[in-house]
Amino acid sequence: MAAPAPAPRAFARALDRISDGLDQVEVTMRAQLDSASGAVTQIGEHVLSSGGKRVRPALLFFSSELCGYTGPRRVQIAAAIEFLHTATLLHDDVVDMGDLRRGRPSANALWGNRRAILVGDFFYARASGMIVEDGELAILEVFANTIRRMAEGEILQMQRSFDPEVTEANYYDVIERKSAELLSASCEAGAILGGVTRAERRRLADFGRQVGLAFQLRDDALDYDASADELGKRPYTDLCEGKVTLPLLLTLKRCTPAERVSIESCLKTVATLDGGAAPDVEPVAALVRRYRGVEDTVRRAESHVDRALASIAPFPDGPAREALLSAADFAVSRGC
Repeated sequence: MAAPAPAPRAFARALDRISDGLDQVEVTMRAQLDSASGAVTQIGEHVLSSGGKRVRPALLFFSSELCGYTGPRRVQIAAAIEFLHTATLLHDDVVDMGDLRRGRPSANALWGNRRAILVGDFFYARASGMIVEDGELAILEVFANTIRRMAEGEILQMQRSFDPEVTEANYYDVIERKSAELLSASCEAGAILGGVTRAERRRLADFGRQVGLAFQLRDDALDYDASADELGKRPYTDLCEGKVTLPLLLTLKRCTPAERVSIESCLKTVATLDGGAAPDVEPVAALVRRYRGVEDTVRRAESHVDRALASIAPFPDGPAREALLSAADFAVSRGC
């Protein structure tokens, strides 16, 4: 028997199966860029053409199919969710003073912070309008709660930046809101379209949440373990922005008191630099490698994938369930 395809290849095949639907999502998103301001269209095209696998629309498609719905409404809902995701990227790059996104100059680097923020607001408005047009109150409720929780996550992360006393509970509080919430909403919206029971809807929402956690944990590990070309941004970006992610948290738990002092000193130094400075964080990155911060973060991500798979175990086997399984595996096995 042939060996199973690596997870990224299996997920790519799953995406190929819904490529027509994802193409419709792209068309729908671009149709929403019409605005009295040419800057909206220009920045919108830049952001939408920058790549990405459209994981959130794909999760919605697969979840709705698993629940028996393959109709046209999922195109508009998926496009709205991706618009929401894109809005958060625009705002995140401003908050983090990022100048690269997927290997290309970020919108704020090209057009300035004010335009990037306002176009992000435009995307939020477009996304909300598309959900209202659909008319499903349950999806609207999920959508509104998701926006609120994602904003809370961003604020919590800012409050806890450069703080070596951050706990794992604090860290999970942030990534649940910032990253996992939107993937959970994507799966739950698909379940709502399928008209399943509340218990089944909760299962799919939890599947998305666990995949989202795994996805973020993998991202946080890659930041310490990949090159700039692979990442599409500078390595150690999280550390340079004062984000105490799980690889660094594990290192702070395991290192000697003297090493902890050096990490704290680095965080204090980074906090005093402006966005254009390039701090020397390699000594801290070396400690993360020494104390297996990356490997154990990936192992933690794998445990969330196991929980995700358990969440959808009661659903019948078939192409949609296999696609969701491949998405979960992709969350931890992908490169940058």
